[in-house]
Amino acid sequence: MAGFKKLIFVQLISWLLFSLVGVFFFATSFDSAVSKAQQSAQVMVTQYIKEKTMAEVTPQHIRQALANGNVFSTFIVRDFNGDTVLNVNTHSPLPFIAEIIESNINAIRPQFAVNVTKDIKIEFIINAQSQAQLLQQAVIMMFLITALLAFIPVFYMKAIYKRLNRNVSMTVADAVDMYITQNQVTDSIENDFNAGKVQALGAELAPSFNRLAHFLKSKQEDIQSAAQSIKQEAYKDVVTGLGNRNMFVEYYEQHIESSSKKSFGTLAMIRCSELQVINQTRGYQKGDEYIKSVSEIITHVCGTYTGGQTFRLNSSDFAVILPNIPAKEAEHFGDTLQARFTQYQQNQELSSVANTGIVPYETGKPLGEILSVVDNAMSMAQSKQANAWHIQRESDLINNVGAGFGNQNWRKVIHDVIEAKRVSLMMQNIMPIGKNVKAYAEIQARFKTEDNQMLPTASFLAMAEKLEMAIEIDKLIIDTSLELIKTRNFTEKFFGINVTASSAHSDQFVIWLERRLLKDANIASKLIFEVSEFGLQQNIKASKRFIDMVHRVGARITVERFGVGLTSFKFFRDLKPDFIKMDASYTRGLEEDKNNQYFMRLMVDLAHRIGVSVFAEGVENQEEKHVVETLCLDGVQGYYIEKPKEI
Repeated sequence: MAGFKKLIFVQLISWLLFSLVGVFFFATSFDSAVSKAQQSAQVMVTQYIKEKTMAEVTPQHIRQALANGNVFSTFIVRDFNGDTVLNVNTHSPLPFIAEIIESNINAIRPQFAVNVTKDIKIEFIINAQSQAQLLQQAVIMMFLITALLAFIPVFYMKAIYKRLNRNVSMTVADAVDMYITQNQVTDSIENDFNAGKVQALGAELAPSFNRLAHFLKSKQEDIQSAAQSIKQEAYKDVVTGLGNRNMFVEYYEQHIESSSKKSFGTLAMIRCSELQVINQTRGYQKGDEYIKSVSEIITHVCGTYTGGQTFRLNSSDFAVILPNIPAKEAEHFGDTLQARFTQYQQNQELSSVANTGIVPYETGKPLGEILSVVDNAMSMAQSKQANAWHIQRESDLINNVGAGFGNQNWRKVIHDVIEAKRVSLMMQNIMPIGKNVKAYAEIQARFKTEDNQMLPTASFLAMAEKLEMAIEIDKLIIDTSLELIKTRNFTEKFFGINVTASSAHSDQFVIWLERRLLKDANIASKLIFEVSEFGLQQNIKASKRFIDMVHRVGARITVERFGVGLTSFKFFRDLKPDFIKMDASYTRGLEEDKNNQYFMRLMVDLAHRIGVSVFAEGVENQEEKHVVETLCLDGVQGYYIEKPKEI
């Protein structure tokens, strides 16, 4: 395209140059013709007046001589004294182009003639209309002819250029298509451009195409390297640095499920049983530290096995793949993990750390199937004791109707806990902020097996909810709490007791609780029942019935984990709680999070307007406590204030 523009430019310059030369030639010719006409006219006028006198050169004679007006445009006759005797002026403008040329060359000039006696003086200008017309016609024709000669090649070359460009484009497209086809069968660029196709375009293009091929190869390598880095980052868990669930799935599918080589090994799933409890009671920072510590224990134990791989599947679950490890040797892996977890539990004063489910695998085993089996093994491990492990073999599944056996075992464990009342109570005080604020101590339950081993609290309560046994557990906790308050004579102290949403929404439970509290009316006024905001919102009508009953017997209500749902002013107006406890996620890093500070300030202002006290839970350092105090909350709870202790 640049060459074509250059051609147009050259042709245009050539046309202008030829036009200027042509104009110069015609202007010269015009000047020559006019000069000859002027000379002839001068000779003619001189001969005419040579022997004549003034009496003979009368105006009438001159007018008769100039009657047609085609020879002179101006004719002036003067006498001996120079006085004008006759002035004939028939001047008419020349054609436009001729006028421009004439103004530059000045070819038409006044001429003079005198008789012998010098008493007649004549000044005249010839009429050059005919010469000017010819000049203009010649110039126009010259412009048209030179324009055609200049621009016809341009249009012809444009058509040739388009056709050539189309041919080149088709050849390049064929070469590129063949190059793409050659490299489609592999994931990487291996082949260069077809030499024959490139040579058809010209030898000059071959090096460029080869450079393009090498450039594409290098770029693909860069892209693959960047993609691999991004993939590694996307497949990495932020807290532990381990591979996440996506990496686990990819690894399992490539090396086990779809592997062409026969292989076997052991898959273990480790569940951090206390994560939820730690997040709520000690704060999310402690929860992250707990997860990191567990991951370090797992990674260290896994590292003692050749080819062992560790992944973090979700917030509380880890997966370990031990290639070529039989079930018998996997028992040693479970014992080692349990010992390490128990040691960490004692150091951190936890009720448990993690449970482990173990299953054998072999090549071709679908991932979904083996995850179902290992989840069943996990349920069995959780129902045993703190930090326990369980191996789920194929024979176990056949004899116990698959994954349902885990639920059956849990049902038995929960039933035994209820029957034997194997629950121990701990409490964690809420520290009031201000002299007139009334706070209380939250009662927290822990459950034990028949061997007096502590069960994972979060897993126990979750399975009780899943198996629809939560109401019986809530009754057990409330009965045990009331008996403890009476026997210890804690009638002057206020206690908070957690109640699940399923219990709060059960008419049967509400009737039982009302009767139970009326039995100990003096203690009922010292109790505060805690229900989660999310649970209350599931059934506002049933929640209102429960809260009305609690208020009727003199007890009070706390909405815990407040702020995780979609709360509105209507929620306060309809339910009328006595306290709200802000979710621990709002106090995590509160000193730096201006948004959380703003939200808490709004909630405090709204709650105080309708007589509701606001507590903050999960406070774990001095900075968070200081900010909570500046936001005018009524109380704080967390490991920084007080750890849970036995009643």
